[in-house]
Amino acid sequence: MFDAGDWSGAHLLDRRIVMVGGPLDDQTVGRVAAELMMLDATGDDAVAMLVDSPGGSLDAGFALMDTIGALGVPVHATCVGRAEGAAVGVFASASRRWAAPHSRFRLCEPVTEVSGPASALAAHAAHHQRRLERFAATLAAATGQPAEHVEADLAAGRWLDAGAAVAYGLAHALWEGRRGQDRPDPKIPPGLRPRVEE
Repeated sequence: MFDAGDWSGAHLLDRRIVMVGGPLDDQTVGRVAAELMMLDATGDDAVAMLVDSPGGSLDAGFALMDTIGALGVPVHATCVGRAEGAAVGVFASASRRWAAPHSRFRLCEPVTEVSGPASALAAHAAHHQRRLERFAATLAAATGQPAEHVEADLAAGRWLDAGAAVAYGLAHALWEGRRGQDRPDPKIPPGLRPRVEE
């Protein structure tokens, strides 16, 4: 997992950086959404979002995706570890997306849990299927892939390394070490800079 070192808490927010780390649960989603909205209200510059998450529920993913979509400032995302399931949707919601060299992505159906009588389970299954279709459509729009291909990849649990994520359209470019840079972007954690694929 990404070692933020000094790049944490208030220091990150001062530089308009938000960290999406760990599982997407109610606590994480609430914190990230609040930080995004606070940064949206306090400046016009883009927000940098670092992603390293094994995913979580579809509801959690949609909550962050909707928050990003409602912001008045752009969100630029970098996957610095992994993005799986619902976290892929959060990453794909950013207007610019980069993949660190050793990052990895897993296109898979976000999990859901429900209990109750059979009639309730059937209704929930139908509702969940519609939300999965919306999730796949969102990824298709972000990547430029046909929706049926994305749906098949989600069902298969397809893994993508950083280069494959760029080829797929999930990430716009790779990140590499910023050795030799005289004036690094202060918003970017040490050791990372953009490398645009040709």
